[in-house]
Amino acid sequence: MVADTMLLCQDDIRSLITMKDVVECVDRTFQGMGDGTVINPTKVNLDLGARASYPSYEGSLNAMPAYLGWCDSAGMKWAGGFLGERKRQGLPYLTALILLIDPRVGNFRAVMEGAFITNYRTGAQTAVALKYLYGRGRKIRLGLYGAGVQGYTQTMAIAELFEITRVQVFDIRRSAAEKYAEDMKNIVQGPIVVASRPEEAAVDVDVVVCVTHADDGFFRNAWFKPGTFLFPMGSYQECDDQCILTADKIVVDHVGQTLHRGALAKLGASGRITEKNIYATVGEIAAGKKPGLFRGDERVLCVSIGTGAMDVAVATLVWQRAREQKLGSTYQFV
Repeated sequence: MVADTMLLCQDDIRSLITMKDVVECVDRTFQGMGDGTVINPTKVNLDLGARASYPSYEGSLNAMPAYLGWCDSAGMKWAGGFLGERKRQGLPYLTALILLIDPRVGNFRAVMEGAFITNYRTGAQTAVALKYLYGRGRKIRLGLYGAGVQGYTQTMAIAELFEITRVQVFDIRRSAAEKYAEDMKNIVQGPIVVASRPEEAAVDVDVVVCVTHADDGFFRNAWFKPGTFLFPMGSYQECDDQCILTADKIVVDHVGQTLHRGALAKLGASGRITEKNIYATVGEIAAGKKPGLFRGDERVLCVSIGTGAMDVAVATLVWQRAREQKLGSTYQFV
């Protein structure tokens, strides 16, 4: 007998998980990626005009499948970002669905909205990476570029594991940065300063996080100071080439993926950055295969642009809790 497939909307998902839950899922998944019990192929991109000249819809979608041994679950996220007509209609940039499947028999367990999980797990990736690179529980001074949704979730996630003593935030729309400062004052223990110029957000900070749509390498090597952890999270290139070429350590979430997308893509395509230049994956450090907890004056670049495994992990927890609480609706496809 084929089981019904659960359908879950964003409101259902919001009611079932917290950022703390997501951080824990991401941590376990990084460990699984390091010990080989998580299977995560490189994402496949469908360019609908984000960079390609045809078609001209100013968007793209990624297919991101994964299997996780620690929760015996498989699935795929189908997600992307759209400007153009979507922006003109006032819709959020991100659009996503997550599909879960029973890996034993192939029945689809659930179909759920994926943008909320994407935003939360993207923040959690940074927080968990910092746990292994910087050391959980330490105080952090944060430089943040981008005061949109992922600026919020980055801050929320980092605050789960660290005391944020100061945030310096820059956004090309100052009003967005000012709103972030007001909204996040109960999450951040210290002051939140709105930077007037981009370079100001990187002064005297421990960690810099870039969550923008930029592809012009706006973050300059001169701003990347000794002892700083730099996280360019976007799908394109937010930091200049010299940030990458002169970093003391490069850590990534997925080697094959990050050499072809995000900050490393251009240098990867030209052969100036290869797998040999990558110190470790976050998973290798989480699984104890490579040392972490960097100290001193090293400049560490962490490129963690997202994997389907993180989405499937969080979605599986959502599905389990929805079953327990009898939330959502069901549909019989067969």
